[in-house]
Amino acid sequence: MNDYLFKRVLTCVFIADTHCMNVSAGPTQKMNLFQSVTSALDNTLAGDPTAVIFGEDVAFGGVFRCTVGLRDKYGKDRVFNTPLCEQGIVGFGIGAAAAGATAIAEIQFADYIYPAFDQIVNEAAKYRYRSGNMFDCGKLTIRAPWGCVGHGSIYHSQCPEAFFTHCPGIKIVVPRGPVQAKGLLLSCIADQNPCIFFEPKILYRAAVEQVPTEAYQIPLSQAEVLQEGSDLTLVAWGTQVHVLKEVAAMAQEKLGVSCELIDLRTILPWDTETVCKSVVKTGRLLISHEAPVTGGFAAEISSTVQEECFLNLEAPISRVCGYDTPFPHIFEPFYIPDKWKCFEAVKRMINY
Repeated sequence: MNDYLFKRVLTCVFIADTHCMNVSAGPTQKMNLFQSVTSALDNTLAGDPTAVIFGEDVAFGGVFRCTVGLRDKYGKDRVFNTPLCEQGIVGFGIGAAAAGATAIAEIQFADYIYPAFDQIVNEAAKYRYRSGNMFDCGKLTIRAPWGCVGHGSIYHSQCPEAFFTHCPGIKIVVPRGPVQAKGLLLSCIADQNPCIFFEPKILYRAAVEQVPTEAYQIPLSQAEVLQEGSDLTLVAWGTQVHVLKEVAAMAQEKLGVSCELIDLRTILPWDTETVCKSVVKTGRLLISHEAPVTGGFAAEISSTVQEECFLNLEAPISRVCGYDTPFPHIFEPFYIPDKWKCFEAVKRMINY
């Protein structure tokens, strides 16, 4: 791991425990993010006899070890491998969910979700609508490792959430840490709509928190204000939340600028009320994500805020995102919207 990404990981660890104390579900255990995902899946399999987990290599634990031990504990009929066919994995999940099972499908990397795009967009998302609510596949949850990891390059570092936000009928969620991951994943599994749960892969082992061992849920479509401020609103999700946390500290220390930091958490349907309320207060908005800037979800947030808060804005809304190129390998540090790019955007907005 290069020095740039090591610093990103340190930042992620640094802000871990501070905003999780509102979750109360009995005894806790120190877990990193992939262990918290395993715990959520374990709780689900234990409490729901219809629950099944399937995907490429999940039987032995998966590439990132999120399903370790679950096949031995619950049997090969409930945790099992599939062929290397993402379209088939999601298609099977739709059928299983429609038949009444709680179907949890794993796509090994978010970059490989595209072969399943038709099944997700034309089948899963529309299943309830096309049958007039006679049938649905709302018990389907699709998990996928997501985002940059330092050496993933073109096919292992993408953030494809915006492709699916143009599609009514599904929910899209990205957690920032272990406590959030477990609670939000359990909410996705319990939700009566198909959900896509993107897991920031660089955080799998980096972020560590005290996570409740029993099941608990964190509401979907509710953004969380991690830090209150008066001068500028920062919005992100997943790994980028940690980057903006550091930017907020830099802005306070070097510029005397008070930033309000919001973790969007659910990308679709997103919490417009929390974001707009913050922008009305601060008058400025910066949105950051790793995905390319053109057509990224920051554009949707920007458009909505411009429509709802136009008279409150003190500066143009700023988007600090990835470039409109395939994800690079050795040039990844130049591609990622790091704290320095975001801090420069803050300075421009304050001086506008």
